[in-house]
Amino acid sequence: MMSSPYEKYRQSAVQTSPAQLLIMTYDGAIRFVKTALEGLGSGDNEKANLFFGKAQTIIAELTTTLDRSYEVSESLSALYEYMNHLLIESNIKKIKEPAEEALGYLRDLKETWIEASKLASAAPAASIGSVV
Repeated sequence: MMSSPYEKYRQSAVQTSPAQLLIMTYDGAIRFVKTALEGLGSGDNEKANLFFGKAQTIIAELTTTLDRSYEVSESLSALYEYMNHLLIESNIKKIKEPAEEALGYLRDLKETWIEASKLASAAPAASIGSVV
């Protein structure tokens, strides 16, 4: 039986962990910053502005969804605010360097969450193995 695209989406959504969603969010921000940088490089300021705005929207969402009960949240919030500042600076001054710096932070954070996700998924298996 062939399932509808909506059913495939629902099944995929159920199988997606919070860590995977966060990594996908970073992927989106990375993609948007890269596209904005392409716009700057080609002199397409409208494209750059549009995609800087999309990346800033994702960063705002990352800031909003921080769990403030963890101490690291304040540091992440400050980093997100700084990245937002860098993207605004790139967009206003039409220079790549600040956005490239923000892109580096986004890539580093994505890699950190990928590693944390691997460690978290391996931890239960390791503890089960040590009990047996």
